Amino acid sequence: MNRMLIALAATTAAIVLPGSPVEAGEIQIQATNPVVELSITETVRSAPDVAQIGAGVQTQAPTAREAVQANSQAMNRLVERLRALGIERKDIQTSNFNLNPQYNYNRETGEQTFSGYMVTNQVSVTLRDLKRAGEVLDALVGAGANNIYGPNFMLDDDAATKKAARKGAFEKGRAQAEEYARMAGYSGVRLLEVSESFSSYGPPPPQPVAMARAESKDAAADVPVEPGEVGTSASLLLKFEMTR
Repeated sequence: MNRMLIALAATTAAIVLPGSPVEAGEIQIQATNPVVELSITETVRSAPDVAQIGAGVQTQAPTAREAVQANSQAMNRLVERLRALGIERKDIQTSNFNLNPQYNYNRETGEQTFSGYMVTNQVSVTLRDLKRAGEVLDALVGAGANNIYGPNFMLDDDAATKKAARKGAFEKGRAQAEEYARMAGYSGVRLLEVSESFSSYGPPPPQPVAMARAESKDAAADVPVEPGEVGTSASLLLKFEMTR
């Protein structure tokens, strides 16, 4: 969505020189003509090259020690399975660990009865061979994972797509500013200020899949996975002074 504001009063824009400390001072540019302010977003779509999968194990036992021990054993099997698939240790990172007491609630009496401890341990896995996504998901289920999220697709290096999105947003913004200037009887524009922000996104992450597959012994060999495309968006705030 583009946001446009034409300021008819004179304005002063502050531009900080690249690489200069803010406290060193600012360059003040005085605008005496109308100013066009635009908010432009440009999105570049491309095929992802990495994916992140969240995989974990929940275990419950009468004591905290037993719950942690059982969970540690299950997580060790899961990590060993990932390593056997060729996933490097740098691409396996613990993302969540929780130990919580569990209670049974009696609706008739309103009383809570302690039932043990629940341990949840989650790792984030970076997958660099997207063709193996289905194989990895099935392997995680086979290794005992009962809590799986993803995959979430992304770009390992999005510098090129950010550059393309930035360039497209700036060219679109300048063209719109020049169009407004001509409609207002001016011949061109002069850049006063530019600021930017970026975002990357893909399809919404799927719901957890492990529990449903774990209950089916006749599940297919691989979970069907389609990477699709991911979008990298650059949002620019541009201010131009109309010139004659």
